[in-house]
Amino acid sequence: MQKPLQLNTLLRYKIIRDIYLQYKTEDIPDSVILRKYIRPRFPISRGTLNTVLSTPIDKLLSELGDYQQS
Repeated sequence: MQKPLQLNTLLRYKIIRDIYLQYKTEDIPDSVILRKYIRPRFPISRGTLNTVLSTPIDKLLSELGDYQQS
């Protein structure tokens, strides 16, 4: 079974996803967004960017919030 993601990791993923969605258009490749906008603030690889984009961040944050409140 996979280890659950920590709160700070999910919050960092959310910021990265928001930056990605802010600049993403059909004519801008992912590599350009990573190089120009994400990597100066978060030194991550392209594989990590793909992991961030495929993670259900909002769902996991709500589950983690429910767990921390109980």
